[in-house]
Amino acid sequence: MSGTARIYSGEGDSLVEAPHAGPRVTLVPSGDPRTVGGGRTIRLQWGQHLLNDLVEGRYRTVICGINETDNARGVLGELLKLIPTSQWTLSSATSFARMFRGAVNMHARDDREPYVLKFDLDRLLILALLRPADRDHFTLEDIYRGFRTVSRMLEGRKDRQPVCSVSFLGAKSNRLQDAHGHEPSLEAVLDAMHQAGFAGDVYPPITLWDVPHTAVFATYPFPEGLSRMREGSS
Repeated sequence: MSGTARIYSGEGDSLVEAPHAGPRVTLVPSGDPRTVGGGRTIRLQWGQHLLNDLVEGRYRTVICGINETDNARGVLGELLKLIPTSQWTLSSATSFARMFRGAVNMHARDDREPYVLKFDLDRLLILALLRPADRDHFTLEDIYRGFRTVSRMLEGRKDRQPVCSVSFLGAKSNRLQDAHGHEPSLEAVLDAMHQAGFAGDVYPPITLWDVPHTAVFATYPFPEGLSRMREGSS
């Protein structure tokens, strides 16, 4: 119909229907796009492919996790394989984490964790949160402390922008657990990052690409109406 906004050319809008089965998310707009809030926000990249965006150079800096034993199934390992100009390998990065851990144990045993290791792959800077010693997972407190350090490393550094981060959810090499031993909600992770001062993009885990009955927002903090609904207000 004349004057109606369309997404696809030709008959595409009538042909591409919302699926009734298969992975999907329902993105709900929030706020007034004609105004500027001025607050610090985290943008959520629903449906976007992190590795592809990094290889294509959409970001200067990425934040992920690392440990000193095995990172073969993590984002770090994938990036080191996909960016051939890097002098770092999965083995050398893991060895560096192990060497750093040994130095910390010898000279700074009382320092608060986690530490942030830098891997400069020329066109991409990796800031990797080192998983605390003698633990097979991160906690939300680790995320808060790590991102507080990361935020300081990014402050005033235009050469390290734009920046994105993994969500740490659904991880295989460096899992994230709450105080009860379960994986926390995405909102809890975003809150820890935001409280630490982080402002950048976060890629939700692929497991959350299939939440057909739950609407999602594109930025954090989420609308205040969500808190009111949880408190029982309409």
